[in-house]
Amino acid sequence: VQLQASGGGLVQAGDSLRLSCAASGRTFSDLTMGWFRQAPGKEREFVAAIFRNGVSTHYTDSVKGRFTISRDRAKNTVYLQMNSLNPEDTAVYYCAASRRIIYSTIGVPSSYNNWGQGTLVTVSS
Repeated sequence: VQLQASGGGLVQAGDSLRLSCAASGRTFSDLTMGWFRQAPGKEREFVAAIFRNGVSTHYTDSVKGRFTISRDRAKNTVYLQMNSLNPEDTAVYYCAASRRIIYSTIGVPSSYNNWGQGTLVTVSS
């Protein structure tokens, strides 16, 4: 499966952004989709994921209540709506796809088979 992430940019603290990740090459509905991010000098960290059913979601604590992950089956696209952004959210954001995943490993990068190229989000104070 090929993933193409987009939507990053430079915003001010408190602003919103919506990231998109378009998938191709495999039945989108079979995939669990995730968003990760990597800040300069830091390891890649889990942000959010949405299961194949399109309903079950999971978030890292630091983004709960601010970020929302969703998927559009008709467009083969997963979104990450990011509100109330702060400078600590600055990172390259990656989307990822997993053909088979269990809940306990949803935040582990190695659980995902395919990755997009990343899109940079910069939040100024």
